[in-house]
Amino acid sequence: MAPVAVVHGAPGVGKTALALRVAELHRERFPDGLIYLDLRGVDAMPMTAGEAQTRLLRALAVSPRQIAQDAGERTGQLRAVLRHRRCLIILDNAADEAQVRPLLPGGGGSLVLVTSRRALGGLEAVLRIGLAPFTVTESAELLRALAGPGSGTDEEVARVAYLCGHLPLALRIVGRPGGAMGRLAALLADADRRLSVLNGVEAAFEVSYRRLPAGARLLFRRAAHIVTGSFSVDAAAVLAGGDRHQAAARGDRHEAAAGGDRHEAAAGVDRREGAAGGDRYAAEDLCDHLVECGLLQPDGQDRYRLHDLLRLFAAARLRAEEPETTRARTEEALTTWYLETAIAAGRWFEPAYGQAPPTWAGRVPLDSAEQAQDWLQTELDGWHAALRKAAAAGEHQRVVDVAEALHWYSDRTFSTEPWTAVYELSQQAAAQLPDRRPEIVHRNYLAWAYAMCDRRYAESYQQAMLAHELAVEIGDVREQAAALAYGATALRRLDDFGRAYELYQRSLELSEAAGDHDAYVNTMVAVGLCHENQGRSAEAAEQYRRVLTELDRRPVAASPAQIARVTASIYLGRVLADAGRWAEALDAAEAARPLAEEYGETFLRGQAVLVLGWVCAATGDAERAQQLLRAASRLLNGSA
Repeated sequence: MAPVAVVHGAPGVGKTALALRVAELHRERFPDGLIYLDLRGVDAMPMTAGEAQTRLLRALAVSPRQIAQDAGERTGQLRAVLRHRRCLIILDNAADEAQVRPLLPGGGGSLVLVTSRRALGGLEAVLRIGLAPFTVTESAELLRALAGPGSGTDEEVARVAYLCGHLPLALRIVGRPGGAMGRLAALLADADRRLSVLNGVEAAFEVSYRRLPAGARLLFRRAAHIVTGSFSVDAAAVLAGGDRHQAAARGDRHEAAAGGDRHEAAAGVDRREGAAGGDRYAAEDLCDHLVECGLLQPDGQDRYRLHDLLRLFAAARLRAEEPETTRARTEEALTTWYLETAIAAGRWFEPAYGQAPPTWAGRVPLDSAEQAQDWLQTELDGWHAALRKAAAAGEHQRVVDVAEALHWYSDRTFSTEPWTAVYELSQQAAAQLPDRRPEIVHRNYLAWAYAMCDRRYAESYQQAMLAHELAVEIGDVREQAAALAYGATALRRLDDFGRAYELYQRSLELSEAAGDHDAYVNTMVAVGLCHENQGRSAEAAEQYRRVLTELDRRPVAASPAQIARVTASIYLGRVLADAGRWAEALDAAEAARPLAEEYGETFLRGQAVLVLGWVCAATGDAERAQQLLRAASRLLNGSA
């Protein structure tokens, strides 16, 4: 078989330019000629395979009188001519496999380069080269080459390249000789005007969009509702059927208001409809079609991403083709799906629940804590954007409900996810509710986030003391204890150990009085840290052992018990190592590591591996120590 390569990718990504460059560089390897044929695959009426065969035969010097009339005969004739030729044939802008297949040589020394916005997956025994936008460096090099010296600073060039989405066509449009990059960056910064500045890009997108079937056009333009990151097939299914899902969700919430759990009801209908209608499979087909046409990028299993410029184009088509009421219903359907799924997933980690709602029948299976955590992490961009939208719309109770459902889950990802932003939104929303208690609770959560996620200890202490003051006013002993514990942690991080220890002790007393065993054992861990920070290793070790004992005798819920056991075990190994009690430290560190791995929080996993690495190094196991310390470095530096 003669070699065939299919160069495919999004509009404007440089497919034709690459094919022509290959021809330019390797012309001498094909002494029988270079043939270029535009198949007009993106036109309203692409070139037929028969016309293309005729053009190729004439380019190969076959007399028009000798060209066969029958399509099958022309295929054989073309292959026979090429069998003894060494030609480079570029078939540009192919529409589909049916157009290309009759044009391919069966054997011989020719090379065929096919360019298409589609991958042409139906063609067999071909090399597929998928083109992506340029890298940052490649974009800058092209802009510099086009605009010439003195066109702008490195920062201005990088900004223009970013606003062009590193798309070669866009870069070529703006990279005119003598172009001032600073001025271009200012023009392109206006998202509403960017496509008009890049008018050639918009025209290329328009051609592909108009060739889509109606269902694919609808999903493509509605993908503009996904404002950032990638999205799943399930999110695409919501977008494709937004009006229907929103009506179902509204109906269930009304039913819940009459009696029952509003979260369980609001989450319930989505998958009942999905399971009956099978719309996930239809959405998957539409997404795959958009990928095939170069309008979506695959982003892992069952996930997709829109190029930034394509997102702007999709948003423009959405505004032009769907009325505001329809856009609002689709937006609400997507927001509802993200937030209700987040609530159901978060329930796995909440002490009062420990699982998804029993009636959960949403699109996403949440049959285990692992599935719940996987969805929350994978869909972080989506549910966080939905939470911001709900907050901007003044849906205060909804924002509070989501943040509350994710409280204990947040402990598992405090070093990697944006919890400060979540709890700033929920605290502001809670302050607008008539009930005072949610404001206290979410001020406490915000105090935790300021300390644990952002190291803003002074602000953490301030929030905690405000929460304590409000909790005293309404007589909420449990929240008083929580506020004192969060305030003490902030003071401990500020090296005010005396006051921190005092607040921790008061918090323990109040937690005991309130019967809050979950908070009690975790505050005990913090007291151990207070000892450890002051160099009192023996007292710290004793405190951590006391935590492990209390966990065995108190009725602590699963998530609070797990975090207390993980942290106490890691810190016990650490203080024993600091004290040079190597045998005990090794036992403690070996016990802590699997607990940390099961818990999954990146920073704590790194701490567990680090402690074990220290101990191995000190006890002479150099090879294992080296492996562990490298793994700890990857975890603690965010590269694992």
